[in-house]
Amino acid sequence: MKLITAIIRPEKLEDVTHAVVDAGARGMTVAEVRGFGQQYGQAPEASPVTGAPLMLRKVRIEVVVGDDRAEAVTDAIAKAVRTGTVGDGKIWACRVTSALRVRTGERDRDAV
Repeated sequence: MKLITAIIRPEKLEDVTHAVVDAGARGMTVAEVRGFGQQYGQAPEASPVTGAPLMLRKVRIEVVVGDDRAEAVTDAIAKAVRTGTVGDGKIWACRVTSALRVRTGERDRDAV
């Protein structure tokens, strides 16, 4: 199993939701977050950062899927959010070694 985490522009959330479901995921967690990336929250044409970086509004998405769906879900998220401009976001995947559905006691792949 893989935990796919994406940091995206808030206005792309609906597109990502459809893309993730269409790619075969059965659940998704979303949180509003603030942060900055390599440009420190600045536009590329802005002058170098002289003070604190700008903390931009973003959305963090987490999806747990089987290994067989991880690449498809990652690609679907990337396609849904890509504008070709600074701030499109980041996606990463981590191995999940165990999962438990509390209500039923199902474990691992059955819990996803």
